[in-house]
Amino acid sequence: MELNSIVEYLDNKSILVTGATGFLAKLFVEKLLRVQPNLKQLFLLIRASDSASVTQRFHSEVIEKEAFRVLKTKHGVGFNSFLSEKVTPIAGDVTLENLGIRDPELTRKLWSEVDFVANFAATTNFNERYDVAFDTNIVGAKNVLEFCMKCVNLKLLLYVSTAYVWGEKSGFLLENPLRKGETLNGTTSPKLDSQIEMKLISQKLQELKDEQVSYKEETTAMKEFGLRRASLFGWPNTYVFTKAMGEIEIGELIESRNDHPVVILRPNMITSTFKEPFPGWIEGIRTIDSVILAGGKGKIKCFLGRAGLIMDLIPGDMVVNAAMAMVGHANQPSDNRQPIIYQVGSSARSPFEYIKLRCYLYNYFSKNPLISSPTSKHKGKPIQVSYPYVFPTTASFFTFLYITHMLPLKGLRLVNSLLCDYFRDKCNDAERKITFIMKLVKFYEPYILFEGIFADSNTERLRASVRGNAAEEYTFYFDPKCINWDEYFMNTHIPGLVKYALKY
Repeated sequence: MELNSIVEYLDNKSILVTGATGFLAKLFVEKLLRVQPNLKQLFLLIRASDSASVTQRFHSEVIEKEAFRVLKTKHGVGFNSFLSEKVTPIAGDVTLENLGIRDPELTRKLWSEVDFVANFAATTNFNERYDVAFDTNIVGAKNVLEFCMKCVNLKLLLYVSTAYVWGEKSGFLLENPLRKGETLNGTTSPKLDSQIEMKLISQKLQELKDEQVSYKEETTAMKEFGLRRASLFGWPNTYVFTKAMGEIEIGELIESRNDHPVVILRPNMITSTFKEPFPGWIEGIRTIDSVILAGGKGKIKCFLGRAGLIMDLIPGDMVVNAAMAMVGHANQPSDNRQPIIYQVGSSARSPFEYIKLRCYLYNYFSKNPLISSPTSKHKGKPIQVSYPYVFPTTASFFTFLYITHMLPLKGLRLVNSLLCDYFRDKCNDAERKITFIMKLVKFYEPYILFEGIFADSNTERLRASVRGNAAEEYTFYFDPKCINWDEYFMNTHIPGLVKYALKY
């Protein structure tokens, strides 16, 4: 691949970004505006009902975030005028036809002007309602592509997926597309088909309506339904199941009637920024962060894992740099009937051994203890942490949990019943702690015990093309070989978590 200047290529281009309030999308928008202020227009699709709501969300959930601190400093007093000139927030919804944009004049403007579309819109909740995940991750993916087909000057659609569409497969996982009807466990009956799944969702919702269940009961039922459907075909949760079907939908549409390049970006577990806009920025708690912060709060003294297992991590700014490098496809000859897939991670070239996490957790929080909440029983005192035990299998972990937590809780409940609920609060606290630990294990077991390595041949060729431009090699870095995991966790990621994501 031959890639000239990314910055120059973005000059005077119009870009539409969906899911603009998400973590990755914010980093993408910030970097675009920082490295190429001569963009023609940046359209940000934000789920909102009207112009007032979209403006409010744009400012409170995008621009006011710490990630834009460097950009604000760069423009100083002219920041707001720069934004008003270059950025247009749009009220819409990817789950609706024409992205839910109500203004026909604006729709026509987008169709005539947009050069690139970056689809970040997704629900990433592992345990989302099946209907919600289906609408956003599958219907939304299809709607964005169909919108792109009406854009007369479109040069590229970038669709952000996840490398874990491969579920719990082991071995070397290639940058290959998923095919219609393909399942991870080889199941052919019932057939995996998004149209069938849509009908099943409608039937399930109607059944629940007929039963007159509460909204809370409906939500629980739809979450369980999604997990059952995912498991039936070999995926561990609703999120990766629906993202996989979203990829399949895109592949089908491209094969039948697309004439624009489409690239699929499959990032692995995304962590805080490595360098830009500054080290350690993160929003929300992502994957392993739940374990790190729970350990720092003294809530867990053991976790699942074993020596030799590799966890695939990649800082958010590296994912964004890879995404921006993909604009090179707009000038490349390609088979438009096949999406080009990039798996952006670290397992193939800079593997991170998961077992090291307990060392980072203990060493960091021993020297920098969290302070307990003033409303807790410890009332503002430093939280002591212990070196966590690690269990190599789920069975050994749950045996330990049963002996050390569940059996004592049974005894405490018995005493509590004899003493007229005297230890009720202690029982409730213990039960919440056990439930929390079991939930962590349930959701993250497929990733903690994952035995796959993600191939990144396409991504490596993309890195090589960026390295070919000496002026931009360090602007669009995304080679995980430059990461020293010890330094990154101890000096960047965990401090960033504590500063930006910690909530008691």
